[in-house]
Amino acid sequence: MEVSKTLDIFIYAPHWSLAFASREVKAKQRRRRGRRRRRKMNRHDDPNPFDEDTEVNPFSNGAGGARAKNFGFRPSEPAGFGNNHDAIDDIPLDNMNGSNSKDKSKELATWEADLKRRESEIKRREEALKSAGVPMEDKNWPPFFPIIHHDISNEIPVDAQRLQYLAFASWLGIVLCLSFNVLAVTVCWIRGGGVKIFFLAVIYALLGIPLSYLLWYRPLYRAMRTDSAVKFGWFFLLYMLHIGFCIVAAIAPPIVFHGKSLTGILAAIDTFSDHVLVGIFYLIGFGLFCLETLLSLWVLQRVYMYFRGHK
Repeated sequence: MEVSKTLDIFIYAPHWSLAFASREVKAKQRRRRGRRRRRKMNRHDDPNPFDEDTEVNPFSNGAGGARAKNFGFRPSEPAGFGNNHDAIDDIPLDNMNGSNSKDKSKELATWEADLKRRESEIKRREEALKSAGVPMEDKNWPPFFPIIHHDISNEIPVDAQRLQYLAFASWLGIVLCLSFNVLAVTVCWIRGGGVKIFFLAVIYALLGIPLSYLLWYRPLYRAMRTDSAVKFGWFFLLYMLHIGFCIVAAIAPPIVFHGKSLTGILAAIDTFSDHVLVGIFYLIGFGLFCLETLLSLWVLQRVYMYFRGHK
């Protein structure tokens, strides 16, 4: 056993010595490189922050000064190797956000001031128009869905208000007549009268209601308010056309589709032979058109008398 051990020592000793020698060489090379690096850094007056010899305790008093002394820069200077001031300065985000908020607040204040200026300008113009006697027509009728301006009690003279209410009743009468005409013709269509008469009745209602307001009721309203002879003349001309239409509708001559698109007396007699229910609807429509014709004649006479009495 002792012989074998001695043999092993003689055999492996050269290998061990070579390994230890290579380790020593590598350690010496590392130490040389470290010394060169330190010299180079000292030449640029810049210490090695990773040097093990320098110990910095961040929790001791004056840590900031020790750190500044070890790393070779002052707190007011940017931390860059060689103090070449090549580091990027930090941009304070708080200042940027503050400037943006200030700009936005200025824009909002300018916008609000502009809106207030426009509102005051609009109010000033409205007051100027009111003081000049120009009426402001705000939509106020019907109350549940205002689509037209209508204010007889405040805009029409007291002595003409009753007559204006009568003309308004005449306009509501034609609205009722044309609406009921659509209903009666719809019943006739369901009973086999044909779809053409239904479409004609709808066209009469869709055209007759707004046109009657625009062509003769609104001119009369403005004529009563401004006492204008031109508007009175326009009303007389178009209101006579309205009366003529009411007379034709009350008769319902067999001109277009045997006259069943209007609930007149001739159409009522014709439908009674086929369907009694349809005939009853047409008779009611005939009565409404007759009442509208009589009311319109009375309104025409009263307005003419009012016009002659004031002109």
